[in-house]
Amino acid sequence: MENIGARAALLALVAGLLTGCGAAPRPTDVTASGHGSSGVAGSAGTIGSAGTIGRAGSACVLPVTFDIATGWEAEAVDGLAAVASGGVDGDTVDSLLRQGPVTLVCEIDAKPAGAVGFLRVSTGKPGSGDARAVLRAFVAAEGATSRAAYRTFSAGGLSGVRVDYVHSSELLGERTKESALAVVTSRGPVVLHLGGLDSAEHDEMLPAFELAQGTLRSS
Repeated sequence: MENIGARAALLALVAGLLTGCGAAPRPTDVTASGHGSSGVAGSAGTIGSAGTIGRAGSACVLPVTFDIATGWEAEAVDGLAAVASGGVDGDTVDSLLRQGPVTLVCEIDAKPAGAVGFLRVSTGKPGSGDARAVLRAFVAAEGATSRAAYRTFSAGGLSGVRVDYVHSSELLGERTKESALAVVTSRGPVVLHLGGLDSAEHDEMLPAFELAQGTLRSS
């Protein structure tokens, strides 16, 4: 979906609806993790862990678990709740939340940590394809992208594929660095995507993405 401005505006609307109806758990539901004391060194610095997301009782219940960076706040995205609260029709919500073979289910906000951007988690149905195919379809659905560099990785017994690329937005007239990764679990594929206001924000937030990548486990 190339219209990143429209997507951002609709995401904000859905988030507002979810907040208004109280459908999403609060970030304080994140459970503690043993990774918090050491942090993870990334290409843009070192960052500490605030806890683990994905398991039962955390803000977002997912097919995987991973650590979120200190100060970042997680919130589940529930399209059905947004429709029920009024103001957004089901087709609009579905098209907004879906990108390629996966659908947005969780947002982890960097603003409380002083950056402008999100780590977004999307999931799909079993049989959607292997990790590389899922990730390529996810990036293709974003529209105008270039300089995509794919590579494999392993974490917590999972094998995945990561891509770093540049997204070009005609609407905003900007080119912005983005990163995403995909793994396939018995419950279907999971995509983590890091997007920021601009490339400088992306570089600042990259250690949080690498923390998530390095601590991935099946839930």
